[in-house]
Amino acid sequence: MAVFTEVSEQQASDLLTQLSLGELVSLEGISSGIENTNYFLTSDQGEYVLTLFERLTREQLPFYLHLMKHLADQGIAVPAPQANAQGDILLSVGGKPAAVVNRLAGSSQLDPSPAHCHAMGASLAQMHLAARSYEHQQPNLRGLAWWNQTVPAILPFLSESQATTLQHELAFQNHVQSSFAYTALPKGAVHADAFRNNVMFVDDQLSGVFDFYFAGVDSWLFDLGVCLNDWCIDLASGSFHTEHLTAMLQGYEEVRPLSGAERALFNPMLRAAALRFWISRLWDFHLPREASLLQAHDPEHFERVLLERLHNPVTL
Repeated sequence: MAVFTEVSEQQASDLLTQLSLGELVSLEGISSGIENTNYFLTSDQGEYVLTLFERLTREQLPFYLHLMKHLADQGIAVPAPQANAQGDILLSVGGKPAAVVNRLAGSSQLDPSPAHCHAMGASLAQMHLAARSYEHQQPNLRGLAWWNQTVPAILPFLSESQATTLQHELAFQNHVQSSFAYTALPKGAVHADAFRNNVMFVDDQLSGVFDFYFAGVDSWLFDLGVCLNDWCIDLASGSFHTEHLTAMLQGYEEVRPLSGAERALFNPMLRAAALRFWISRLWDFHLPREASLLQAHDPEHFERVLLERLHNPVTL
């Protein structure tokens, strides 16, 4: 969501015309995030978000865009991709694949209360159930295969203790994901990146979840672990706030109770969720791409979260 590709006002105006979305009022680059180019795109008919995809290919993108449309069509509060006269939701801007979605109302709750966590848990479960009928298949591109591929590239930048922790945890996750217990976990299309800054609230009511561009088919428990590791923790230590953790789990299980297999692998999947983001943040921090407004995230944060899950495991 940094600006890698500059978009002119004329390009934005032409795109709005193509989508029959009115006349351009303003175009503003979005600085947060590090994967795609994003702009707030405002017309005289409404507010939208323009995304130019910098890493995902045209072959991969239909999975994400049609997942959003599928969820929106089922009443889930997510951005709806806008189509041109031919019905296409995968577009082109400046030679890059692109999409335009409606901008969600509200703002992110960066210091969430237990009530916000409860609402997010319920929304996540609703998304999982709604996605059961989604027919497209694509693996989580930031899953185990990517971890195994990426770790050798970042090891030279780490201290000896960091490298040991990373290699040991990667070996553990390879073992877990080859087990019969792991194959028993319910799976489907998941968001895989539903951090607090990717969710909007209006007057403490959840108004939508956005940024589905890390989505893929994975275990629902992994997706829940990603949320718990972000929404329910003390940021300085990575430890859980018990009240927040309980609230999100209650919100989720009021919609979809966890299975016995999920309860058995609860802490290993919390560790997997922490490992995934430690690896990606190390990669982005030590091997960055050039971009206007680029803001790399601190990789040490998810190192702390992972160590907390190792030293103080959580069981259900």
